[in-house]
Amino acid sequence: MLPVALPEEARLYLEPLCLSSDDEGGRPLAGGPLHFHRLAIIVRAGGLTHAASAGLAGARRWADRLAPAHGEVFAASLARLSAPRPPVAGLALCRPLLMGILNVTPDSFSDGGEHPTAASAIARAQRLATDGADLLDIGGESTRPGAAAVTAAEEWRRVGPVLRGLDGFGLPLSIDSRHAPVIGQALALGVRIVNDVSGFHHEPLGLALAAGAGAGVVLMHSRGEPHTMRRLAGYRDVALDVYDELSGLLVRAEAAGIARADILLDPGIGFAKTAEQNLELLRHLPLFHALGQPLMLGLSRKSFLAAFSDGAAPKGRLAASLAAALFAAEHGVQVLRVHDVTETRQALAVWRALRFGGGTG
Repeated sequence: MLPVALPEEARLYLEPLCLSSDDEGGRPLAGGPLHFHRLAIIVRAGGLTHAASAGLAGARRWADRLAPAHGEVFAASLARLSAPRPPVAGLALCRPLLMGILNVTPDSFSDGGEHPTAASAIARAQRLATDGADLLDIGGESTRPGAAAVTAAEEWRRVGPVLRGLDGFGLPLSIDSRHAPVIGQALALGVRIVNDVSGFHHEPLGLALAAGAGAGVVLMHSRGEPHTMRRLAGYRDVALDVYDELSGLLVRAEAAGIARADILLDPGIGFAKTAEQNLELLRHLPLFHALGQPLMLGLSRKSFLAAFSDGAAPKGRLAASLAAALFAAEHGVQVLRVHDVTETRQALAVWRALRFGGGTG
């Protein structure tokens, strides 16, 4: 076990281990059906990182001997790991939710140019709903690494007619945008969630607009702009650094008036991360539950999956995308942003039946 005499400036992290459906002797993960039975305890201090693992009882005994400030951090982190998460856009998190991707862009990495008119985009939205999407994420600007920026006016020209055409649509809608004017207009049309891949750094006014509308927000980790993010993938420890930066985004969102119950967190797979860093983040997904918010993850067809798909183009990465989605579900991720709704829904249904029992419903 780690020493208990920690430096005052030490940062303490808890990562759940040994996740299972067995609740005997464990604690629920994020109030869901998975339980954890051990903890990795990680301490960063003086430029060094130390880690040890322990059962829950042993971890508590160690924490009881810490200085009060560090003991409070331990207790708060442990409580956040287990606390139930609030609904997302009114949807209970009793199973992983599927956020269907609807890009109305000419240059998105996977489906750019497939929905050049509002009518074709609206038809795609209806298909995603039929396929089993729980909510839709609509975007008019590609933010893949290296993508060219578009103006807010051009982005709204693409997404505005689609959002107007989806007035009264049965599923909650999310706007995937970095631009405050687009966010404001989308919220005025009843959009429930703002998914800003810049973490609201590109145009911070977007946070105030979301707060004023009482909308939910996705705080995603990224660095820089699409044309610079590849150069900004330097981390001392990618999982802990992303955790710290997401924690800072969470504080900033609350200061802007966003209620905790309206915040989702996304570690930002593929944004200012190398392929190996993406894998490292995924290996440590349970760590991010200690931030106390629902987690969203976008893995579908991402470029790092090409290495496991014989170098296939994005649409040839379905099997790899499904494997990644099931791994995320197995580690408690509550919202999966996906292109292939039918296939992901079926894979998750089999996983739930095998993991937790039950039939085909």
